[in-house]
Amino acid sequence: MQATIKWVDGVMFVGESGSGHAVVMDGPPDHGGRNLGPRPMEMILIGLGGCSSFDVVQILQKGRNDIVNCVTEIEAERVDAVPSVFSKIHLHFIISGKGLKESVVERAVKLSAEKYCSASIMLGNAGVEITHDFEVIEV
Repeated sequence: MQATIKWVDGVMFVGESGSGHAVVMDGPPDHGGRNLGPRPMEMILIGLGGCSSFDVVQILQKGRNDIVNCVTEIEAERVDAVPSVFSKIHLHFIISGKGLKESVVERAVKLSAEKYCSASIMLGNAGVEITHDFEVIEV
């Protein structure tokens, strides 16, 4: 994998992935930014949520479960020091579908957390307390 980060001005940067996709990152005005993009630490949370959601959806689809939606809400806490690393992250999966069994969704979330989600495992190995829960919505 590769990525390139280009400074635009102030504290705005454009990150370009090796696959050719770009994202703007910026800071708040009190840090010299114009608030035109997510903060870099928010990008880490978005990446974590995307990685884990990708796993959960794929696991459920491979099991031929009839899912129609997956929303992952993430809450995080950071230490009050420099560097202000994450200390706790909680992922809450909201899975909508037809005839979904809670045990099957629970297994998918657990497999993502413990075996497949590289971002979650990497952050957990770095000392971040990562927790997960879920709810199933019948449609």
